[in-house]
Amino acid sequence: MNWSRAKTILICSFLLLNMILGFQLWSTNRSNQTEISLDTSGTIEELNRALHSKNIRLADELPTDVTKLKVITVKYDDSIKPGDKKMLKTPLSMSALLGKGASKEVQAQSEIPNFNLYQLDSAVRTNGTYVFNQLYGKLPLFDVTVELNEENGEITSYRQAYVEVESGVEQTEQKLIPAQLAVRSLVDNYLSEGSVITEVRLGYHGQPYNSQTQPMFPHWRITIDNHDIYYLQAFNGAVESPQKGSDPVPFGTPEGGKPANTNNNDDKNKPEKK
Repeated sequence: MNWSRAKTILICSFLLLNMILGFQLWSTNRSNQTEISLDTSGTIEELNRALHSKNIRLADELPTDVTKLKVITVKYDDSIKPGDKKMLKTPLSMSALLGKGASKEVQAQSEIPNFNLYQLDSAVRTNGTYVFNQLYGKLPLFDVTVELNEENGEITSYRQAYVEVESGVEQTEQKLIPAQLAVRSLVDNYLSEGSVITEVRLGYHGQPYNSQTQPMFPHWRITIDNHDIYYLQAFNGAVESPQKGSDPVPFGTPEGGKPANTNNNDDKNKPEKK
């Protein structure tokens, strides 16, 4: 038996087998990508039909990439009370804070702790108040905010919540519901005819309750022109009752907006009823 020839045949066979397996793997991946693309296209077409049928306008561009995220666990910083109003020794200029390219530098130099870790939330605003979300990576923590109070073009006081994301809690990444499907669900089941969807944004959202540590889930936040804000859980599609953008509940506080473990100094100063 010619072992040299047999060895050559075996090597060629293995190379051919690897080429066949590689082609099959490439073909499968290409097929999956095509299916995802077709599914997204179908979802977009269905969404457009639903929008047209109820005369609802979508004023924001929807993300089209399929994303995976995980549940995070955050620990509320008990040294920072969300309900406490604090005065700034040196007022901040609104023009410098909101000017392009200047906000981060101004934030880093401000008296507000870790203010450079927050980002302006343009969808949540009332007269004289600006809201900034704490960020986790590039995603906002919708309920963890710094609220800035403006007087005569300057920020003179603020309220702040701050959390730390616990790194020791491992969670598996899960596939998210596409933004198109989230909006379609809202259009079909919740929105009135003639509504305008002003913003669709992905971030983290948690239920407010009196606890120092709690989970936050990925949510699609969908804002309507009447200032209603809907949160749609990005794993299972569950929709919360809408809240008004002008009345967000501070994170780390029980429902009702009063900060946990915070004494009311005003009540202490009131005379006791006899």
